[in-house]
Amino acid sequence: MNLVIDAGNTAVKLAVFEQNQLVIQQLTPYDKVLLALETLFSNYPEISRVLLSAVGPWHFTQDQWLPESCILVKLDANIKLPFQLAYDTPETLGKDRIALAAAALDAYPGKNVLVIDAGTCITYDLITDQKVYRGGAISPGLQMRYRALHEGTAKLPELSPEVPEQLIGTSTKKSMHSGVVHGICFEIEGAIGQYLSLFPDLTVILTGGDTQFLSKQLKNTIFAHPNFLLQGLNFLLENNKS
Repeated sequence: MNLVIDAGNTAVKLAVFEQNQLVIQQLTPYDKVLLALETLFSNYPEISRVLLSAVGPWHFTQDQWLPESCILVKLDANIKLPFQLAYDTPETLGKDRIALAAAALDAYPGKNVLVIDAGTCITYDLITDQKVYRGGAISPGLQMRYRALHEGTAKLPELSPEVPEQLIGTSTKKSMHSGVVHGICFEIEGAIGQYLSLFPDLTVILTGGDTQFLSKQLKNTIFAHPNFLLQGLNFLLENNKS
C-alpha cells in the first residue's frame, strides 16, 4: 500500500492507494495531522511507501510520524520524473503541476493532454504524446477573482460564487457573478480552442476544488477528475520504487 501526503498552505491531504486504486482520502488541518497519520498507519498497517509533497508549513521530523518500516520519497528536485521537462525554469515549477502532468501521463499514455486545475489559481499544463511536459499558463482562480473585485475597489461587495442567471447582469451583484463566472468560462474555452489548434487530438482534463462548479458551465468536451493530483502523486511514488 502507498500513502501520499499533499501538504498545502493551510491543510494536508492524505490518500491511501492499493494497486493504483484510491482506498481512502481525507483533509486535515496541520494541528491534527500527526493524529490523522497515526490513525492511518494503525488502520492500514500494509502501508510500506510514502510520498511527501510539501509546499506549506510541514515542520514535522520523520521520527514524529513515519514508521521505521516505511520508505519515504520526497517530491523535490531529486525525484525521478516519468517525463521530460521542456520548461525554462524547472526549479520554479510547482509540485502540484508536476503531479498533474504525471497523472495525465499515467491516465492517458500516448496522448496529448491538457490539464486544467481550477483551484486557488487556474493552471494549464500540457504534456505531449512524446512524454514531454511543455508548460502552460497560470491565472487567478474563482475565489481570487471575487476577492480582487471586493478588495481592489471601494464599493463592490464581497460575494460567494454563484451561477449567473444570464450573460447580462441587471444589478451590481449579478454583473459581478456574470463577469467572474462567465469570464473564467470564456478563458477556459478560449484556451482549449487555442490548444486544439496546435494539438487537434487533445484530451482535456478539469480538476481542482472548483471542478464541480465550473464543469457544469463549460461547453467543451472535458473529463472531470477531482482526485487527479493525488493520483499523480501516487504514480510518481510508483515511478520511484527503486
